[in-house]
Parts: sequence; structure tokens; C-alpha cells
Amino acid sequence: MARGTSSVGSDAAAAVKPEAAEVAVKGNGWTGLIPIAIGILIALVLHFALPAPQRSYNTQILQIIGIVIVLAVSLNIVNGMTGQFSIGHAGFMAVGGYTAASITYYGSMLLWGSTTKHGGFLGSGDWLFLGSCLAGGLVAAIAGYVVGLPSLRLRGDYLAIVTLGFGEIIRVVLQQTGPLIEDVKALQSVGLKQLVPPPLGGSLGLSGIPKYTNLFWVYSILTITLVVAYRLKSSSAGRSMISVREDELAAQAMGVNIARQKVTAFVVAAFFAGVAGGLFAHSTGTVSPKDAGFQQSFDYVIMTVLGGRGSISGVTLAAIFLTVLPELLRDFEQYRLIVYALLLIIMMLVRPQGLLGIHEVWEMFNRRRRKAEVSGSDVSPAEVGP
Repeated sequence: MARGTSSVGSDAAAAVKPEAAEVAVKGNGWTGLIPIAIGILIALVLHFALPAPQRSYNTQILQIIGIVIVLAVSLNIVNGMTGQFSIGHAGFMAVGGYTAASITYYGSMLLWGSTTKHGGFLGSGDWLFLGSCLAGGLVAAIAGYVVGLPSLRLRGDYLAIVTLGFGEIIRVVLQQTGPLIEDVKALQSVGLKQLVPPPLGGSLGLSGIPKYTNLFWVYSILTITLVVAYRLKSSSAGRSMISVREDELAAQAMGVNIARQKVTAFVVAAFFAGVAGGLFAHSTGTVSPKDAGFQQSFDYVIMTVLGGRGSISGVTLAAIFLTVLPELLRDFEQYRLIVYALLLIIMMLVRPQGLLGIHEVWEMFNRRRRKAEVSGSDVSPAEVGP
């Protein structure tokens, strides 16, 4: 009897050991929060160590870089991971920016009687700003769902035309909005005629937005964006998206729900673009219909192409480079666009697959280390495998 009990106990212990080993390797559910905590800590250091953007040009550029990375990485989910071709990403940014800006502009007027910045760091004004950015992301996600539906039947150039048309529709609709309400008493006694069309400034744009955006909010949201993009890429859903990019017919034959993956990519990308639009609006203090134009979207497409299709770190590096480069060329004002275009052409000739291709920075280091280990051992590369 004792022998039987001991054998059962040993079998249970043997079954537990692989699970414990798997937890030790992969970590538990809280392990995934470590990168977010590190990113927020870095954001806090940047916020308190560097001067405010209004007092430092370099800090302002650093803030713009963070916003641009969010936009480029989110577009990479559609263009890079899923293999679609969207050139209307600025439209989602404009939708989120206008939604967030209108909430803080009129919300601050109703709550505190003024559109100026209210409260200090993490004060009541900051939480209103954060809520408005999330609301902008949700509205942009709804727009992403609507735009993603045509992707079920279209691809390539035809899908690009649809997304381009979406951005132009958003730009024209924003130009037809009503004038801003700049007085608290007028806002309190506003009627239906003043709300239809919504008072968003028309072709002049929405100005006077409180400037709540700072390095803490930008790089905290950037951290969440990068973590979500990485976890999505390494998940089963991300592998399904990549299979759709490589071959839709083969992916469908293997049981991948192509429609779900395409629409999901548009929704997730549009959400983060809308949040980035809220950050941008509260950074400059103004947002206008031209922000939904083709040129803005094309800049983000260039970043995804130069960084590499599906490479999160590559797109991040490309976004940093293409944001800093125009600032470095400001001393050559008359030649700036020529040099900028030549560098892009050279990059496409030398690295047509992008800066990192489909790989990530850490994967490149792992491959080099693996090759070094193989070359230093007696085992042939064929025996080790890819």
C-alpha cells in the first residue's frame, strides 16, 4: 500500500516538473507587465529630467518622435504584418485627434470655465486628457472597422484607393464643420442649429486646445503600443496575419479566418492611430483638416517600407531616422527635399527589403551568435538546422 502511494506521488511530481519548468521559462501572467513597467519608469525619468517642450526644442522633437513611432508601428500591423496596402492612416489620426480635442476643449470649458490647461501632473486635467485620447482611439477603431470591411474583397492597389478615399472624405467632412464656440455662456445656451454640423472650426481647424501632452504620456503610450504590437506578432493571431500576407489561399486552406484577421488588423491599427492623434492635437494645441491629407499618410507608409514589412524594431528605427533627418537638414533649406529624396532612393536600391526585412533587432544578434557557436564547434550547420 505504501509502495503504491509512493508511485502515485512520484508520478504526480513528474507531471508537475514540466509545468514548473515551463513557467520558469515563459514566466507567469505578471511577467508580461515588466516591459510596460520599465517603459513607464523611463517615461517618468524623461518627463522630470528634461525641460518642458515649450522651453526646449530638443524635447519637443523627442515628443514628436514618440508620436510618429506610434503611428508607424500601428500602420505596420496592417501594411507589414497582414500585407494590406493602406494609405489613409492619417485619416484615423485625424478622427482620433478631433474627437480627443473636442472633448478636452468643450469639457474644460464646461467644467472649469476655460480651455486652458487645468491642474498639475496627473491632475484632473490630465485624466480628462487621457480619457479623451482613449475615446479618440475608440472612435477611430470604429472607423477602422468600417474601412476594414472592403479589405475582405479588395487587395493591393484597389484597397489603397479605398483607404485614400477614406482619408479624403474625412478631410472634406472636417472642412464642412461649424465654427468654434469660444464663450462659456454661448456653449451653455447652445441649440441644435449650432451642433449640426458640429462646431469643430471648419477649414480653419480646432485651435486653443489645452497642451496636456508631455513626455510621460507620449512614451507611456508608446510603450504600450510596442508591447501590444510585439505580443500580437508573436501570438497565434499574429502568425495568422503573417500567413495572410504571404499567401491568402494557403492560409485559408489551413483554416485561417482571413476576414477576421484583416478587419482585426485595421481596428487595432486605427485605435492606436486615434490615440496618437489625440497626443498630437494636445501637443501642438491645434488640429486641422489637412492633418488627414495624403501627404501625412504617405510619410507613415515610407517608414513601414524602409523599416521592413512586419519588423517592429525596423519601423521604429525608420520613424526615428525620418523624423530627425528633416531637422538636421534645416540648414540646407533649399536642398533639404532633394537630399531627403536621394537618401530614400539609395536606401531602396541598397536594401529593397527594408532596414531589417522581416526580422527584429534581437533576432539579428541571436542569428550571429548562433552562427558563431556553430563555426566554433565540430557540428555542421546542416545538423544544427535553421
